[in-house]
Amino acid sequence: CPLRPRECCFHVWETNMARFLRPNIRNFVTSQLRMSSDQLGELGKGAGKGGGGGGSIREAGGAMGKKQAAEEEMYFKRKEQEQLAALKQHHQEEIDHHKKEIERLQREIDRHKGKIRKLKHDD
Repeated sequence: CPLRPRECCFHVWETNMARFLRPNIRNFVTSQLRMSSDQLGELGKGAGKGGGGGGSIREAGGAMGKKQAAEEEMYFKRKEQEQLAALKQHHQEEIDHHKKEIERLQREIDRHKGKIRKLKHDD
């Protein structure tokens, strides 16, 4: 962070939280998909098992139900792709930020080494 060292702690916290949450989120999503697939039956083939149906068109089944199910799948797939693209963009911005921070810190190191050389030369 180009700000103060204390504020850099946020990046450390954010990274640690991401490492902690990544497997938990993956497990949660996997279990949700398993549970929802148990409820669906075959997409577009009429009402699934369990709770509410998918609307009158999906309950009727047939070509219209299959079409609606396919459109829903495409919608969620598009949403997922948009979210992945946004996440990739965020990570790329973080990488760029950290590269700039490394360059800044390297300049600081070089500056301090120069001061040490100057002190040795003055002795």
